[in-house]
Amino acid sequence: MALFSKLFNKLRGGANLSSADWKELEASLLEADLGAALTAKILDSARKESGSAEESVLKTLRDSLSIADRSLHANSERPTTILVVGVNGTGKTTSTAKLANAMKKNRSSVLIAAADTFRAAATEQIQTWGSRLNIEVVAGKQNGDPASVAFDGATRAVAEKVDFYIVDTAGRLHTKQGLMDELGKIRRVIEKLTPVDEVLLVVDATTGQNGIVQAKTFIEAAAVTGLILTKMDGSARGGVALAIEASTGIPIKFTGSGEGIEDFQPFDAETYLQGLISDEN
Repeated sequence: MALFSKLFNKLRGGANLSSADWKELEASLLEADLGAALTAKILDSARKESGSAEESVLKTLRDSLSIADRSLHANSERPTTILVVGVNGTGKTTSTAKLANAMKKNRSSVLIAAADTFRAAATEQIQTWGSRLNIEVVAGKQNGDPASVAFDGATRAVAEKVDFYIVDTAGRLHTKQGLMDELGKIRRVIEKLTPVDEVLLVVDATTGQNGIVQAKTFIEAAAVTGLILTKMDGSARGGVALAIEASTGIPIKFTGSGEGIEDFQPFDAETYLQGLISDEN
């Protein structure tokens, strides 16, 4: 059942909702990772007179989504540089590969930098994907300087005039200051050669409100321009996308819905909303 079906069905019923009904609806929205503030806002809209309640809720949902541009900020005159950031376990490295694959399928040339040097498996993983997709991957030594790898990649991206240069950054969740220092250094060395166009933060949809807390740390530290929401399948197709945009204002640009390289698509806000309110999905 769609997330808001129960709410809308009760509103359409025309009967006055009891205190127990409202508590049940509140619990279902909180369980769907909407968070306390957004849940309260939605229920406040729903408490309006029955004739306008559903319309009011829909307006609240739409107003909660980011109005920022969801397209990639691509540049046709030089390499479009994208930093992919996020904590380990969110699907960051796999999302890097999926993004690169999407760009290549669009007939663009792509170069990847394996700048997550602190986790050997990350470098091996992205190199394996690069081999499968026939996309070049620039890598360095394990525990080496991530900024050095990013700089080497940028040097090659500019020299080879690739369309997209994608950097998989370290996924450690350390202090905000440490995060700012590390990502700031990567950005500075790249921008000696070419501007950074996008910083995409990967968030695991199943982590709910904890994912939003992580997102806010990265947003403050890394000048995030967009989000990639992973594991948007099964029970994760709830309210977390709505909650994360309502609380951060950062647009979701892509979603991942599975392990396959093709399980990756641009985020469409209207389709997402229809999925929340319609049982025909």
